[in-house]
Order: sequence, then structure tokens, then C-alpha cells
Amino acid sequence: MSEEEKQHQRQAESAWQEDCSFMLSQRLRLETVQSLHATIAHEWSALQRTACQTAAARALWNHAIHDPMADVLAGESSLRILHEKMTKDKMNNAREVSGVILAVRTLWFDARIEAAISSFGKQEAQVVLLGAGMDARAYRLSCLKDCDVFEVDFPELLQIKARLIQEAMGSAEHQKRAMVAKSVTRVGADIKEDDWLEKLKTCGFAPKMSTVWVLEGILYYLHHHNAMQVLQTIAANCLLTHTVLLADFMNESSASLSTPLTISIVTGLSSYYQLLGFSMLSFHR
Repeated sequence: MSEEEKQHQRQAESAWQEDCSFMLSQRLRLETVQSLHATIAHEWSALQRTACQTAAARALWNHAIHDPMADVLAGESSLRILHEKMTKDKMNNAREVSGVILAVRTLWFDARIEAAISSFGKQEAQVVLLGAGMDARAYRLSCLKDCDVFEVDFPELLQIKARLIQEAMGSAEHQKRAMVAKSVTRVGADIKEDDWLEKLKTCGFAPKMSTVWVLEGILYYLHHHNAMQVLQTIAANCLLTHTVLLADFMNESSASLSTPLTISIVTGLSSYYQLLGFSMLSFHR
């Protein structure tokens, strides 16, 4: 490491220490919260830990996103790592500050979810978050007040997420009051397997109800075969109802700049959607 790099590292560390009292809420200092994040660090896969990295971006860009749970769901380690990257980016006058793409992506999905629910009119609606990770929209999006929200992800991830939220909220009654959505149901399932939809139905998902499917930051972590299977499963089960599918994809140039975890590049997106029976109302790269 060069002397300049060492100096930048010291400056980043100093910035973290200066911001620490502001950044770290009392909830993050709770022993149980720290213990749960220690479990995440030692037992979760790299893919599962991306959930905490996304939450960290939402926490550190909270002036735009206003996520009340993001810091607790991210944990101190993820917050510190991203904060140091952001500090270095600012010192280096980088064209793009770390985490901003995740923040923009979050806001894009927020707006599209609200528009989709509005398009249903007075119909009852449900929202399914596939690969939900540490998403906390059920606690912050007012457009979900009349919606049942289903969060689908690995069972161990959702178990720890539920405990983190419980610790942050204090009591079950407080948690219920803080929740904005009509309800939130966590469904432990691996969407690479064939049984995730049946598990979703068992947990109360109504196939004939108007539905918003949210696949944020998930399809490009799947092999192409698995990604197409997920889309086909959704398409085959939404023939009788008003359905909106929201997803983001990586093109080759974006994937080349990403981590080794990014293993799938979806091309010819428009033709895939039409093949599956979806109308392409809008497409954003």
C-alpha cells in the first residue's frame, strides 16, 4: 500500500469515527443485534450478505430514501465498509460515489411500485418481493397501506431479518404500529427450486388477486436457466389477474464491472417478455 493510499485509509477511518456517534443508532449497539450480525458475517454466503450491503446503501443515502430499518438490517460492518468507500470517492472527486446506484435503483422501484398499485384502482392488491433480502418497504412505503406484502428469500435470512426488526422495534405491538403495509408475510424458499410458488400459496398468496412482482437486484445473480424459470413461473400463474412485473437487469458492460457473483446476463429482454406473455410498457437500462 502506497503512502497516499495509507493516508486515504486514515482519513476514511477518521471520518467514520467522527460520524460514528451520528451513524450508529442505539439499536445497532444492542448485544443481540451485534450477535445476529456476527452470525451473518460467519455463516452467510457472499450472495446472502449482499442483502446487508444493499441495506447499508439505503441507510447511508437515507436523506433520499428514508428507510427507518436500514441501519439495523445493514449492521455496523457493512455500514463502515460503504462509508469508507464513499469517503474515499469524495476525496478522490470520483464521478460516482459508492452506493448511489443502489439508492437510485431503490427509488426507481419505489416509484414503479406506487404506480403499479395505483393502476389497480380500488382492487385488492398484493406485492411479492422475490429475493427480498433486507428490504423494509413494508415499513416505509405509504402506498402499501392496503396491500398484503410477501417477502420470499432463504429461510435463514428471513429468520435473522425478523429478529433484527424485532430487536429494533422492541415489542410486537410497537412493530405492528410501525408497519405501513396491511400485512407482511415472510416465506422461506429458494427461488432456484421448483416449490417456491407452492410455499408462497401456502402462506396466503392469492393467485387471482392483482399482484405486483418485485425482482430487485436478483435475476442477474441467477444462472440464465433459473432466471427464465422464475419468469415463466410468474407468467404461467398470472393469466387471470392484473399483474405488474418489475425487474432490473445487467447488460454486458455493467456486468464486466461487477463482482464475480454476477453470473447471468440477460439479453434480448423485450423478446423474452413478449414470449412469456408480458406487455413491455416501459424498459429502462
